[in-house]
Amino acid sequence: MIYIVEDDINIREMEEYALRNSGFSVMGFSEGSAFFAQCAKVLPSLVVLDIMLPGESGLDILKQMRQSEKTRQVPVMLVTAKSSEIDAVRGLDAGADDYISKPFGIMEFISRVKAVLRRYQVNREEVITFEEIVLDDRKRVVTAEGKQASLTYKEYELLKYFLQNQGIVLSRDKIMDTIWGMDFEGESRTVDMHIKTLRQKLGKCGSYIKTVRNVGYKLEKGIEEP
Repeated sequence: MIYIVEDDINIREMEEYALRNSGFSVMGFSEGSAFFAQCAKVLPSLVVLDIMLPGESGLDILKQMRQSEKTRQVPVMLVTAKSSEIDAVRGLDAGADDYISKPFGIMEFISRVKAVLRRYQVNREEVITFEEIVLDDRKRVVTAEGKQASLTYKEYELLKYFLQNQGIVLSRDKIMDTIWGMDFEGESRTVDMHIKTLRQKLGKCGSYIKTVRNVGYKLEKGIEEP
């Protein structure tokens, strides 16, 4: 759900229409009090916030959001007048994730919204789980069935890559490119050896890493294909 805080009804309706046509759920507000009341019920995945609002400005609303434990992590995209670059700078300094200046094109608007959401999704996934596997990227700690697994750097990055692509078949070449880099001159056997040791260190949870014959591997619950 995306919340739009914009007092100009024509602009707000245009933004709502564009976002809905792109598959997003949207709610619009003309001022801060109704917006904060709704946030107390349901947090949005993104806020599109106009700076020039009557009464309480967009910058004031942004500062309140960043001071509140509940809304501190919600991404915010500011909408500014083309002539108010200083407001955009102040907004970014106050914790906005991006801004767009009026007048703007619909395609640019949607593109920026998607970009902010992608960045937020990546940053948000500091702790990734799959069944009994928990990877805490802040501490670089992995536990399997509640027991800490002692992984090498490459084993850790390999597991993280699987966790970020749960259920997706990853070829050996793609794993090599991502974990070892395009210039790495090793063989695909390197991947197989690291998968073997990773499985061992994860104990029973190692069985979630499935071999896909003649292709590569995937992280998935269930019985491995013969």
